[in-house]
Amino acid sequence: MPILTRRNLLKASAVAGAYGVGIGIAGKFSGKAVAAEPRVLKTAKIEASLTDGGVTKSVLSYGEAGMPPVVRMKKGESFAARLINGIDDPTTIHWHGIRLPNNMDGVPFLTQPYVYTGDHFDYAFTPPDAGTFWYHPHCNTLEQMGHGMTGVIVVENPKDPAFDSEVVLNLRDWRLGGDGQFIAQFRPRDAAKSGTYGTVRTANWQQEPQYDAPSGGLVRLRIAITDVTRIYSFRMEGAEATVIAIDGNPVPQRFPLDLLQLGPGQRLELAVRMPDSEGAIVKLEDIKGTNPKVLATLRAVGTSLKRDVRDLALLESNPVQKADLGSATHIPLILSSTAENTADNTICGSLGYSFWAINKVPWPGDTPDPTAPLAELKLGKSYVIDMENVTPHSHPIHLHGMSFTVLSSSTRQVQPFVSDTYLIQPDEKVQLAFVADNPGDWLLHCHIIEHQKTGMTSYVRVA
Repeated sequence: MPILTRRNLLKASAVAGAYGVGIGIAGKFSGKAVAAEPRVLKTAKIEASLTDGGVTKSVLSYGEAGMPPVVRMKKGESFAARLINGIDDPTTIHWHGIRLPNNMDGVPFLTQPYVYTGDHFDYAFTPPDAGTFWYHPHCNTLEQMGHGMTGVIVVENPKDPAFDSEVVLNLRDWRLGGDGQFIAQFRPRDAAKSGTYGTVRTANWQQEPQYDAPSGGLVRLRIAITDVTRIYSFRMEGAEATVIAIDGNPVPQRFPLDLLQLGPGQRLELAVRMPDSEGAIVKLEDIKGTNPKVLATLRAVGTSLKRDVRDLALLESNPVQKADLGSATHIPLILSSTAENTADNTICGSLGYSFWAINKVPWPGDTPDPTAPLAELKLGKSYVIDMENVTPHSHPIHLHGMSFTVLSSSTRQVQPFVSDTYLIQPDEKVQLAFVADNPGDWLLHCHIIEHQKTGMTSYVRVA
């Protein structure tokens, strides 16, 4: 359990001063407008039916009704939420992928204090971007996320084209034994490799759920990978599926879903053209590994609407600034393993091991200033991250508070996607361009949580 210690307080002072450089700074991320009634999200320990082996105890969620709710917001409209902590551990909420004020980002000691049992914290911001995002704690993350505290966010845009149906999928594993109860969340030998996989796989806390959709209609399928470890290779069987957005942003050019690999923290939006025949089944599959898995199915119902995906209007681009590549400063970033065997407390706690590193330093490294930022960036200036993965494993690298554009890859052709999380493959070199337009201290880390908590994490400072 994370503990507030004198060492952590000193670390907080060194890292973030009064919990975040962005506090009190006016501008497009200031979140000055506040919604009248906050959405209440109360953490709770519950029981849930996740397997046939019996009711699972010690499941963690937001509320006592089961899976964390899909939180809906509107692009450009103020949003407020009150986190009430009803579990034994301190917690926070990180609004993954949303560009918001630094003091709303939910990272303990970097941007806000812990929310202890019985206490609350009020979040208020205006989401500038439409799309699919998600929320989760940034305290004791392997335990809290692994036990259920991951929910999907939908930021709506009234200008979006009309679909005939929408299905939202929260994809995640559970580490459960044969009796349906939790087993150890990680194994060190696996944490030093690709991570410790779950034993039970679910979509919306169900195994292979089925949803009805109009025959011949267009379904907007929103998918969020909220798992702590698993990388997915998506395929659709039984229907045309067109990729329309990745990580909350419209793709520069739509393409059919043939085989698409995404990692923890990433999101996918598909336009699925349902079959014309009533009763026809469409399968969303993960074919990564030796055992392909049906994640969820759609069933065609009713008389065919005879829609055509080619008639679907484009999604409106989000207002993400384009980097000036001619004047951009380059930031070298090497993802590597480390020979160190012990770990200090990280920003979000420790697993007691050190396996991974950024620029050959596991967080917090043995340096003159172990809590110094990875880079100090000038507000409004353009930057390019030159990221290289010298490990034999993939890493979904997530940047808080800002969005980047993928410029190039050494291993494949890439569209100029706008994103906040990039799944870098082994031996891949990639360039990610962004404008440092959001002041504050922003975490940058691998979203395989075991990798994050065993060294592959740091932060950048924008001022």
